[in-house]
Amino acid sequence: MTTTTKPATTTPAAPATITTGRLPMARLTLVELRKLADTRAGFWLLVVIGLATAGTSAIILGWSADQEMTFEGFFAFGLLPSAVLLPVLGVLSVTSEWSQRTALSTFTLVPTRGRVLIAKVTAGVLIAVAATVATAALSAVANVLGRALGGDGAWHLDASLLWQGLLLQVIFVLMGIGFGALLLSTPLAIVLYFALPMVWTILGEMIKGLHTAAGWLDLNVTTAPLSDADMTGNEYARLAVATAVWVLVPLVAGTVRVLRREVT
Repeated sequence: MTTTTKPATTTPAAPATITTGRLPMARLTLVELRKLADTRAGFWLLVVIGLATAGTSAIILGWSADQEMTFEGFFAFGLLPSAVLLPVLGVLSVTSEWSQRTALSTFTLVPTRGRVLIAKVTAGVLIAVAATVATAALSAVANVLGRALGGDGAWHLDASLLWQGLLLQVIFVLMGIGFGALLLSTPLAIVLYFALPMVWTILGEMIKGLHTAAGWLDLNVTTAPLSDADMTGNEYARLAVATAVWVLVPLVAGTVRVLRREVT
């Protein structure tokens, strides 16, 4: 009598499931910081900012009077290159996603576009902080050299000037990011970033009826007191209004456009 054995049956394994974790904001911010120097334009812009900042110290050392060779003098003058050029880096941080056609891969990896924009804004603030700290370090070195050359060499710097200088950098960087997000075109965003405030400043000075409005809405006018110690409450109020118009509005409108724009 033969017995037949029933062939063993194997249960098919369940298909493996791929779990995609949500990237932490810190990592997204680091990625955006790296992107600032990934392109040739971004890399050379950072190099130019560094050289120009060092150049301001060289100008004071070479041509300024001895009493102007102070830490405060080096620091105040050294902030100018980054205040002018860092906003261009802010523009590029947004527009390069579209001009380099990386928006598709970026928003595929991070579908929540708002988180990408938050990371870009955070990276912009951090680069402004880094620029301010680097300027302070270069100013300290220049002050030591200036003192060796017979300059004043004073180290006094009002604490308000330090964080007001940082605030100036942050305002202009965020303005650049806002214009970049709103226009999504590098040439157009850079041109309008520089042209519109300049035109408004000229009109505010030439047209008498705009003098009062310019005192509240001209960012070039309202940011000027940041270079002086201990701004008044009225000056802060004017700065807040101008910042809302030139920074907050473009950022909000640009965010809406980026969130709604179709990526191809």
